[in-house]
Amino acid sequence: MEEVKVVYAFIKNIDNEILMVYNHEGHWSLPGGRVEVNETRTEAVIRETFEETGYKVTIGSLLAVNEAKFTKRNHHALFFTFEAQIVAGAEEITLPHEISHIEWTAMDTANYRMPYYSQGLDKLLEHLAFYSNEGTI
Repeated sequence: MEEVKVVYAFIKNIDNEILMVYNHEGHWSLPGGRVEVNETRTEAVIRETFEETGYKVTIGSLLAVNEAKFTKRNHHALFFTFEAQIVAGAEEITLPHEISHIEWTAMDTANYRMPYYSQGLDKLLEHLAFYSNEGTI
């Protein structure tokens, strides 16, 4: 199986709503996507968030690492979810062939749409993990 690295941005507003995108594969997720060759995870989440939402973000703590095997695609996927904050930009669907909706969603709705965070999205901020890019050695 091919190992695939995927990153997501967990962005919460002052109303405790979560930024979500609806993609053409037919499901809601946090903004994010596949890490490209020679790209760090944080570079990827910044790029993917901007491409999908029009927002520029800064990255905070690593919140979760999940993995799954997708037999139909022959992928072993590793998912990295990072805390992120919007610092610039305006909401815009810049990749309409990939994303059809951008929505600020109540926490309970986000939890329902993304059941693979078994503890719930609201619990992610309680258990921060450390992430460090050690650079090229």
